[in-house]
Amino acid sequence: MSKYESTIKKIYAPVGNVYAKLSDLTNLSVIQERLTDPAFEQTVRQQAGDKVNDEQLAKMREMVAKLQFDRDSVTIDAGPLGCVSLRIVEREDPKLVKLQTENSPVLANLWIQLLPNGDTQTAMKVTLGVDLKFFLKQMLKGKLQDGVEHLASFLAMLPY
Repeated sequence: MSKYESTIKKIYAPVGNVYAKLSDLTNLSVIQERLTDPAFEQTVRQQAGDKVNDEQLAKMREMVAKLQFDRDSVTIDAGPLGCVSLRIVEREDPKLVKLQTENSPVLANLWIQLLPNGDTQTAMKVTLGVDLKFFLKQMLKGKLQDGVEHLASFLAMLPY
């Protein structure tokens, strides 16, 4: 299994607040609302630079609109693959949320690690573990690393 780690992100909220938000995936449904907010879209454009164009943002909005959230999972209808889920398989209050794919052609795990940084800040790192064949791993490793970094940045921007 290959691992891809984000840089450590600083969140300006206590670790308990961050853990409470990330350990209940219904709290992440805010991303559906945020992607329709022009100010948030502008932030995404600024952070991504020339890596994101109008067509990609439209596809992202369409994909995010299809997400379904419950406390333990987030599910998307992936067309011919059916519904693919990312389910919480481990919680360790207040420092770890571990998720795993379900009904996916690729086995993957996602760890969200949290550490208090004083009373009012949290340090967060996101790690993706994915089981890919050698050829696919070589083709996708840069995109997977970028994806983990973007996910960590997005999670760090959420209101806590």
